[in-house]
Amino acid sequence: MNGQSQARTDADTPPARVHPAPIPSPDTLPFWQAAAEERFLLRRCAACAQAHWYPRPRCPLCGGDAAWTEGSGRGRVYSFTTVAHAEAPFVLAFVTLAEGPSMLTHLVNPPADGWSIGDAVRVTFAATDGSYPLPVFEPDTDAHVAGDKQ
Repeated sequence: MNGQSQARTDADTPPARVHPAPIPSPDTLPFWQAAAEERFLLRRCAACAQAHWYPRPRCPLCGGDAAWTEGSGRGRVYSFTTVAHAEAPFVLAFVTLAEGPSMLTHLVNPPADGWSIGDAVRVTFAATDGSYPLPVFEPDTDAHVAGDKQ
């Protein structure tokens, strides 16, 4: 390079990632309907009061009945990797939700200094090629994450 900047062209820009639409089951339909309203739901056990992920009607911890509850939509990055060899590179991560469970998700809108383990994140909803958006996580500038266990 000769020290001069080079203009980026559309050919240099990776294509936008289009998320495939989820296919709700009867057990997950309330979750996806809430996502369409930009609300994040979790299942919480009536017997042991623990939240769990992925949504299912019985608690995986004690077998009790689980009910839908409004989630905070906040958490911390537990682990992440950049999938660079995809047509449209993306960041795949485990996020530990403020309510306790961890979920596999995507990270979007990275902070200026890049992602780090322990970063505070909040849910946002990415469009899909169907009716229901996908919950993904972006940086949370609020230093006090609700229910933060760290």
